[in-house]
Amino acid sequence: MIHVFLLFSLCFSDYGFIQGVTSLGINYGQVGDNLPPPDKVLDLLTALKLTKARIYDTNPQVLTTFANSNIELIVTVENQMLPVIMDPQQALQWVSTHIKPYFPATKITGIAVGNEIFTDDDTSLLGYLVPAIVSIHGALVQLGLDKYIQVSTPNSLAVLEVSYPPSAGSFKGEVSGVMSQFLQFLSSTGSPFWINAYPYFAYKDSPNKISLDYALFNKNPGMVDPYTKLHYDNMLYAQVDAVVYAMSRLGYGGIEVRVSETGWPSKGDSNEVGATVQNAAVYNRNLLRRQMSNEGTPLRPNMRLEVYLFALFNEDMKPGPTSERNYGLFQPDGTMAYNVGLSALATSSSTSSASISLTSSATKVSIP
Repeated sequence: MIHVFLLFSLCFSDYGFIQGVTSLGINYGQVGDNLPPPDKVLDLLTALKLTKARIYDTNPQVLTTFANSNIELIVTVENQMLPVIMDPQQALQWVSTHIKPYFPATKITGIAVGNEIFTDDDTSLLGYLVPAIVSIHGALVQLGLDKYIQVSTPNSLAVLEVSYPPSAGSFKGEVSGVMSQFLQFLSSTGSPFWINAYPYFAYKDSPNKISLDYALFNKNPGMVDPYTKLHYDNMLYAQVDAVVYAMSRLGYGGIEVRVSETGWPSKGDSNEVGATVQNAAVYNRNLLRRQMSNEGTPLRPNMRLEVYLFALFNEDMKPGPTSERNYGLFQPDGTMAYNVGLSALATSSSTSSASISLTSSATKVSIP
């Protein structure tokens, strides 16, 4: 087997050399039958100098492979497990089995209890959410891990009743009771509110009302919130601040918001307006530029916004419309799905000397 590693230069023609983007992570989904093994994925993440990743389970192969690496990992309690782990003893068993054997060699920094439970089609899950979160946290406390591992749950932006203008942000009334309990937990434990925010969805649903440039971080007039007079030049930051205002309405305005998922599909069905290679490349390239400056939103300009890109790979077994299988930056064979400016030069040198290039045009990453 020929071992080919990546040599990158972290360079923008406008920005010069920047060593590392500490607020950037990536979602490593595994819903595919042709994905590379975890050790090759680790090689790729290391070469890209990405130090944060999120997985949607507690795959023991991934947890074992990522041991003694520099990757901080968020793992997931799958939705169907919530009725079980709401029981404190079951939660303790879960943490003892899925977390403790791997930590601290594997840098598990977060546990996502479910995914988008507040808006899940199975509405019965919502009643289990907060008890499950509390039980998982209690298990971490019992095992002495709570100081190292945060507990939260990623939320769809659909949890908001109102998102425009940002200062009018509010949660849907039917979830406000459980949401208040959830926010109280986050506030008491210092954990973040995770939001899956996709400007693509808003643009797809209203392409005649929403500026594509505004959704893609391109130069545009933006919008001024009529109540706060804050100027927004992109939709993602407006969505994040709408979440902050929604939390404030329930009395929890001090909680940090992190973007657990954002991205743009490179391909879609005929009715999925805007799902193109060009738009995906522009969105992610512009988002990377913003991340390199470690900037915050207009409401919280001095608080660096942590963002996890969705996703590392195209996943061919995901259900739903074509777009769902085309969010990846990479194809399973290591070929870039499109050029966001991350480019590779094959070399036999160690990945420890790798850095990221955002200027070269090469589009192939070799995964042996």
